Amino acid sequence: MIDGLKPYPAMKDSGVPWLGAVPGSAKTGYEISFTRYFYQPQPLRTLEEIRADILALEKETEGLLGVVIGEDEEDGQ
Repeated sequence: MIDGLKPYPAMKDSGVPWLGAVPGSAKTGYEISFTRYFYQPQPLRTLEEIRADILALEKETEGLLGVVIGEDEEDGQ
């Protein structure tokens, strides 16, 4: 792969043995925590509000299971 490449005269071997890895870590740039600066937590709902929502959903879906499995609504089963 490097057979046809010509050596670059300004770059020659320094004679220093290769370490194998660059020591330390080089980090550039900054990390911005969007959660820290921009997130605004919403207040939690009360248990009464949650319970009212659950009961409303139960009432809304009442009888749908019977329709799905093909039961007659008049039978009540």
